[in-house]
Amino acid sequence: MTTSPVRVERRAGQRFPYLLPVSVRQATTSVEGLGFTQDLSSRGAFFFTDAALAEGAELELTLRMPSEITLGESMPVRCRGRVLRIVRPVSSNCNSVGVTCAETKIGVAVRLEGYEYLPEAREFSPALARVSALHSQDEERPSSQPALRP
Repeated sequence: MTTSPVRVERRAGQRFPYLLPVSVRQATTSVEGLGFTQDLSSRGAFFFTDAALAEGAELELTLRMPSEITLGESMPVRCRGRVLRIVRPVSSNCNSVGVTCAETKIGVAVRLEGYEYLPEAREFSPALARVSALHSQDEERPSSQPALRP
């Protein structure tokens, strides 16, 4: 009789498979890079990048967090975290004669330790901004005239 190995789930939050662009910055050095996520949760992420990162490094990730994780609107977020694991690409045929190996990205598992929600880029007409600036927020308006808000 064979038994299948039992794996204990150590993740505290549900992972969602998201392919999202992410910018990466190592907190203690000038290492910066771009990448994309493979999966994401409220407490961690796994992403691919070409930045030279090391296990234990403190990182800053900037991405647009989806609504399934924020439990509200999707929004731009800057996360602080620590690298738990680096997965180096396997290059099995790179030493073969006549085989060209493409540059591949490393996989990075990060435990997220904090968030900073970033302001949305607001796009509106410059004319509307000028009109709304003419009136203070507390100024009374005649009932037939609607209040303009930026």
